[in-house]
Amino acid sequence: MAAMTFQNRNFSIPHSVEAAHQLSASCSSLRNNSELKRRRPNGFGWARSSVLVMLLSATIGASATNYTLWVNGRNGGGVPGNYNDFGYWGTASVNAGVNKKAVNWDGRNRISTQMSRLINALDCFCTGTNWCYVAAHSAGNLMVGYVLDLHGGTNRYKKTPMPRSDGQCTNSDGKTQKGWNIKWVGVAGGAAGGSEIADIGNLVPLDYDLKTITARSLYNHNNTRGTMFYLFAGAKGSVFSMLLPGQDDSWVAYHSSGGVAGTSSAAYCNLADWLCNDLTLGTAPTQNGKPKWTNHSVLLRDDGVLYNHGPNGNWGGIVAPLRSHMQANAK
Repeated sequence: MAAMTFQNRNFSIPHSVEAAHQLSASCSSLRNNSELKRRRPNGFGWARSSVLVMLLSATIGASATNYTLWVNGRNGGGVPGNYNDFGYWGTASVNAGVNKKAVNWDGRNRISTQMSRLINALDCFCTGTNWCYVAAHSAGNLMVGYVLDLHGGTNRYKKTPMPRSDGQCTNSDGKTQKGWNIKWVGVAGGAAGGSEIADIGNLVPLDYDLKTITARSLYNHNNTRGTMFYLFAGAKGSVFSMLLPGQDDSWVAYHSSGGVAGTSSAAYCNLADWLCNDLTLGTAPTQNGKPKWTNHSVLLRDDGVLYNHGPNGNWGGIVAPLRSHMQANAK
């Protein structure tokens, strides 16, 4: 296990996460081994080459690659199936974790009709010997939780991570595994608990899923298949804050971005607000004793009121500290 620490001017909290899988292999040269030369029968030079080829093949077959998957939120912006299109987030050249891939879905239609986009990506990059870190924003949190609960325990074919234009990959060896290889999930401005703004009306079909009561009953939020969700909750609101309870990032309130469990929303705030119950850091219950969903831990509470919902086309808002976190820890 490797120590993972996220720091900013407001806090520093250590967490432990599974270190990146590393493989190395070496074989010594047989060419200059006089003892083997002396004992090797004539005509068997091919055997040495065969052994080396087999060792090299085994090494390549056993190698593992880590990927960082970025799952967008409402409205989308990247081309679905194109894992190199970071149009939703900002400049594609930004360091946002090892071997980053954009898991683009349209961000407008309901989660159940778009989940195949995430499933394809998880099959492609998170099976066999390959492992993934996952980063999600806003409704992307709802997408990741939904897919893990409903499909994280199913048998998945191991894939070769060379996607076609539709975002799907071919089977590698015809064998299956249960679920996906996910190290942990980082979430910025998570909407797994819905948004009161969606409660007011529906501009796109996805807004039905984002209603607070609907989002909280859409799937079992406690069933993360053992995967930790590290949450980044912003508090720089806007004119829309009057519609949201407690602290918010202008679109999502702390009850959702902070992973507070329950069938309905409530007001949670920073420590400085005496008129509102505190959103606690880590996995601890809130100040008034409300639990967080299982395996959900608040890594950043925006005590400095620095971050809006983002990403603002430039990896901005509450996405900024998540990106820094992925850069530092998704390796």
